[in-house]
Amino acid sequence: MRWRTTLVAGRSAHYGVGGDGPPVLFLHGWGIADRAFGKALEALTAAGLRVYAPALPGFGGTAELPRTEHSLHGYARWVAAFVAGLELTEPVTLVGYSFGGGVAIRTAHDSPELVRRLILVNSIGGSAWTDGRGALKALAERPLWDWGLHLQVDLLPTRQATRVLPVVLRDLVPNVLRAPGAIWRVAHLARTADLTSELAELNRRRLPVVVVWSKQDNVIPEATLRSLRTSLGDPRTVTVPGGHTWLLAQPARFGEVITNILTFAEDPPGAA
Repeated sequence: MRWRTTLVAGRSAHYGVGGDGPPVLFLHGWGIADRAFGKALEALTAAGLRVYAPALPGFGGTAELPRTEHSLHGYARWVAAFVAGLELTEPVTLVGYSFGGGVAIRTAHDSPELVRRLILVNSIGGSAWTDGRGALKALAERPLWDWGLHLQVDLLPTRQATRVLPVVLRDLVPNVLRAPGAIWRVAHLARTADLTSELAELNRRRLPVVVVWSKQDNVIPEATLRSLRTSLGDPRTVTVPGGHTWLLAQPARFGEVITNILTFAEDPPGAA
């Protein structure tokens, strides 16, 4: 991956690019930006893909969105402008992780001409959450402290902590220092996101969508996953071991999962 700077809507933006082959656009999650996923992205370039990985507005040195644009719709418009600047000749495979999955859903909904297929990795977008008593509630009712508690559980007590935690902190701390307001505004967007109507529309359009989810995810609960899948009409789902940050802990596995999905998608009907 090579790291570059460009302008999107007249504002500075950082992004990574590498590899040759069909274009893949990767959108990162909350708090950590493009460079933190370097090893995972290089696993894709090694598999013969052309990977673009922008730091979303407010992260990784990319300028924040104007206040009037601070919504998932605004982030999707920014992604569309970024893709337009690449001057690609074909639609992309759009891979969205966590908060980036919500942006990817909205981008595919708002700019269908840009997206060939959608891969959602431990993505926000579902509307449901189960509280500590097992009661099913709207995701917007999930308190911020509960998100933070489960993220801590996801990171700390596992064997992967020595690999993942330094990467998270190395990226998260500078992001907090550069743009603390953006960090909290994006956290609010992620916490309250309900994209069920957009997901249902993507299903109606028959956009190819694959959902990837890790079995020990403590951040995006299973109830949220079920809500997301229901809105999509029960799409193909790939489950992997690990927590929410599994692709940082297992970058080679991430590359294998994504390339297997794309190989399956390109197989002609009846292929083995």
